[in-house]
Amino acid sequence: MSSVSALKRWVRIQNPKFAFLQRYFGNKPFQLLDIGTGNSSASKTISLFPNCNYYGLDLSREYNNTPEDFALMKEFYEIDLTKLEFSQLPDNFFDAILIVHVIEHLHNGDEVLKAMLPKLKKGGLMYVEYPGKRSTKLPSMRGTLNYYDDSSHVRIYSLTELSKLFIDNAAQIVSLGTRRSKFYLVMTPVRMLGRWVRGKAVTGNVFWDLLGFAEYVVVRK
Repeated sequence: MSSVSALKRWVRIQNPKFAFLQRYFGNKPFQLLDIGTGNSSASKTISLFPNCNYYGLDLSREYNNTPEDFALMKEFYEIDLTKLEFSQLPDNFFDAILIVHVIEHLHNGDEVLKAMLPKLKKGGLMYVEYPGKRSTKLPSMRGTLNYYDDSSHVRIYSLTELSKLFIDNAAQIVSLGTRRSKFYLVMTPVRMLGRWVRGKAVTGNVFWDLLGFAEYVVVRK
């Protein structure tokens, strides 16, 4: 790998969900369930973690995925999470589950999280990220900076609520808190300038880490 390619890979891995996978799995083979798998997530993930066996789950296949994305998946599960019907998913199978900016779109996201625990192997890890209560007080901005900028958000969750849920279901809290990527914090002005130079609007997600938009929980089964 060239130094330029290595730098590009390093930058991409600073995304908190990829930083989580790098920290706990790196180049090792692992079974990943990615819940909310649009926008070519399979291709992006496997390009960084070629030893990942990628399983995708979403409400529909129509979320900006290509045939190439689906070809990379070991399996795609087309499931309505709100129905809590997960018999298609194998028990005690996944090394990691990603649930990133999904539960805020669900009235019963807590029940979904509970239902995912049996799908993890013993010792498996789950990374959950969602907009916290702080996001309801932030300015409104294109691309979502205030919780209510996205009309599909239906429920606000908290670290206290989710910690209790996981502990009550015999899961171990590994880490939790407000998402504050040091890389994204430092790069905030650079990302702003980059969008201006390219003639693009600066969107709310540029400020998530600076203003504490999101919370995260990492749990181990």
